[in-house]
Order: sequence, then structure tokens, then C-alpha cells
Amino acid sequence: MRAINFSAMNFRRSNDQMKRWRISAKLLIWCSLAAIAGFSAICGSVMLDMRRGEQALAQQTMENLAATLDSDISRNIELYDLSLRNVVSHITEPELAGVSKRVLNLVLFDNAATAKHFGTIQVFDADGRLKHDSSTLDPKPENRANEEFFKAHRDNPNAGLLIGLPGMHQGVYSMVLSRRITGKDGSFQGVVAGSLHLSYFHDLLRRLTLLPDDIITIFRNDGVVIMRTPFDLEFIGKDLTYKASVRKMLVERSGAVSDASAFDGSERLFIWRDSSRPVVVMVGKSWTDIFALWRRQAFRVGGIMLALIVLVAGATLMLAREIRRRERAERKLEELATTDALTGLRNRRKFDQTITQQWQHAQQRQQPLALLMIDADHFKTFNDMFGHQAGDDVLVRIANCIAGAAKRSDDCAARYGGEEFAVLLPGQPMEAALAIGESIRTSVEMLSADRWTTTVSVGIASLVPDASWQPADLIEAADKALYAAKSRGRNCSVAAPDDKRLPRVA
Repeated sequence: MRAINFSAMNFRRSNDQMKRWRISAKLLIWCSLAAIAGFSAICGSVMLDMRRGEQALAQQTMENLAATLDSDISRNIELYDLSLRNVVSHITEPELAGVSKRVLNLVLFDNAATAKHFGTIQVFDADGRLKHDSSTLDPKPENRANEEFFKAHRDNPNAGLLIGLPGMHQGVYSMVLSRRITGKDGSFQGVVAGSLHLSYFHDLLRRLTLLPDDIITIFRNDGVVIMRTPFDLEFIGKDLTYKASVRKMLVERSGAVSDASAFDGSERLFIWRDSSRPVVVMVGKSWTDIFALWRRQAFRVGGIMLALIVLVAGATLMLAREIRRRERAERKLEELATTDALTGLRNRRKFDQTITQQWQHAQQRQQPLALLMIDADHFKTFNDMFGHQAGDDVLVRIANCIAGAAKRSDDCAARYGGEEFAVLLPGQPMEAALAIGESIRTSVEMLSADRWTTTVSVGIASLVPDASWQPADLIEAADKALYAAKSRGRNCSVAAPDDKRLPRVA
């Protein structure tokens, strides 16, 4: 009884150790996967934040550049427009009718008209004839009645400041800035016009440090290109309102949009500020340049993360392989430790562990548990007469017969000791256990055609375990039934009665 309990304790301790090891292996694998997923998520989140930061930084830089350029251009146009307004406000004054040309020029034209990149200011009468020129007291005869700016002011009293398309004006590539001259009675009195040389934009944009794919486009407030960098004469004066970014610029005062460039078709981020002014600056930067630094950092961090993932995965796989190898080795060792070397059946240690385990299961489920105790008849005499080798051969033959009858996965056939065997049959009532015992006895008997073969006696016990019984009671009942079989003349099967006292012969 103590031996059985001690073996059961060892069995449970061994199982607990195996379970702890398997749980540790699973936890290792899951922890490795969780660590990889966690670090990947953190890395991905950081990289996304870096990407958004790069985009925000690029957008802010572009906004500042657009605002600075727009402010510079608007200020110069506004200063020049003040000169045009000065002419408009004084040209209709009756007091100036009798003054000399020199005085009139001093009154009409201020020093702003002579600044660098600005053309001369000219005054045309209602018929388009040149009347005054800021660069000379005696202007040459000239008529601009057919010019677009003249017609626009003549036909629209509310035109305000008009900025013409870039072109040749007074021998210089410029754009005309003009205003209507309206009399005291509201009649059309002519046009005052000046020009802003495109060299101003060249000088302004040349001072900037730009990447090869950066684009800066200066639009008129109707979507017509005035200047751009990189400079391309084909685009100067071109209407780009067919582009979504330009249409949005004309609708929204300030904003940002991603659109394909009309220059090369590359996707860019375009930003503008204050499109309510006569001239709008749009800055474009390719997404490739915006994310260039981020991409390099992403590749570097991604490479490090990939190396770490490979390292962790490799270490995990190595440990998992070692765990599997250890489990196989443990199973093999357990099998060797629980298998009888001669017969291939389970040994006494394994039998003690199994009967304790199956007893608990049968008790919980209230199912019968049967036990066959089998002993080789006259084996000692046979062994002494023919030698141990012949005796071992007989035991192997008997073991084969027993193994052939105990085929279920829960059945446990074991060499109990010497020439004695035990077969544990979970869930089998007495009738079924008695039939299996007879099957084993008959199979062994059929081998007795060889006169050197022996027969077996079988003791059978089956009961439903309860709290008042122990596994030793089942073993004792089957053992008594075996002794009863021996006393009946051997080569027979005897079943223990339900009260476990008086065996009965099958």
C-alpha cells in the first residue's frame, strides 16, 4: 500500500514538473511573440509620428516661404500701385491745367516709379494716346487703345488695379500694372499704366535655396502663371485653372493640397497664403523630398527592428526545438523507465501509477474498474529444467498474448513481478473482464502445442470504487482469485465475487 502511494506521489510530481515545463515553453513563445508585436507596434507608432512630424515641418516651412514671398511681392506691387493711384488722383485736378511739364511730372510721378525692376509710368487719354511719361517731358507719340488693359478699363469702371499677362513692354519682358482714370463726372478719362519687370521675380527667387524638385509658382488671381521656378517660358502666361490645386487656390484664401504637378506630373504638396491679393504665391514640394529624411530613418530603424525580430525569432525557434527535443527525450526516458525490458509490457512502477490514477477516475465517474492477475503455471520448475533463456522465451510469448487482448488505449498490461502479470481494464464489468481473462488463458494454452510451453492461471476482480475502498483492495481481490485458480488445478480463470471473499471458477 505504501509502495503504491509513494509511486503515485512520484508520478504526480513528475507530471507537475512536465506541465510546468510545457507551460514555461508556451509562455516563452507567447512572450516572444508579444515582445515582437509590442516592439513592432511601438516602432510603427514612432515612425508614424516621425512621418507626421516631417510632413508638419515641411508644411510649416513651405507656409513661411509662401508668406514671405507673398509679402515681398505684394508690398512692391502695393508701392507701385500707390504711384498709380497718385497719378489717378491728381491728373484730373483743374489746378494742374496750367502748370509746366516739369512741375506736372514732379506732381504726378514720385520716386517709387524709378525704383529698380519698375518700368516708367505712362498716362493715356480716353483715346489711348500717350499724354505723359515719367521718364521724359516730351514722350513720343504712342497709342495703346487696342491693348487689353486699355479696353478692360474702358469697358469696366470697377476694374481697379489690373495686372496684365507677361510680355514685351517698352522693350523689357514685363507685366503691365494699370488703373482707370475717371473724371469728376464719372466719365472715362484714360488709363495710367506702368510695368513690373520679370527680372524682379528672377532676382527674388534666385536668392532661395531650393531642392531640384521644388516648385514656386506665382499666379495672377485668375489662375494665370506670371512666374515660376524652375523657369520655363512655356508656362509663363498659361492658364492652369484645369488643375485641382489651382481651382482650390482660387476658392480658398489659404490652404494646402496634394496634386500632380503640371510641370512633370509628380505628386507634390502645394501650399499658398492669402489668395485674395492680386498675385498669389504657391509653393510645391515633392512628397519624395518631404519624406526623404524620414525614409532613411525608417530604413535604419526598420533594419534594426528586423534584425532584432530575426534574433528573437531565431532564439525562440532554437529554444522551442530544444524543448521538443527535451520532451521527446523525457518521453523516451519515461517509456524506458516504465517498460519491462524483457516483455515490452509496462513495469510494476508504471502499473502502480496507472492503477492509482484510474482508481480516481473510476471513483469520480462511478464506473467499474477491473483487474486481471495472471501467473505462469509451474514456471519455476520449467525454468530450472530448461534454463533461464527458455523461461524468458515463455514469458515473452505470454506477454504477447496479454498485449493482444488488452488493446484499448486505457488498458494497462504490466509485468507485475517474475512470472506474474497484471492487466488493468478501466470501465469493464466482471463479465467483460472474465471474457478477456479467458481469451488470454486460451491464447496461452494454444501455445502449449510446444511441450516446453506452460499455461497460465487468471484471477479476476471488478468493482466500482467508493470511499471505503482503496486500490490495494482491488489487487487483493484479484490476487485471492488467482490463488483460487491455482488451487483449482491451474490453467483456469477465477472471478472474485462482489463481496471479495469467495472466488468463483469461470
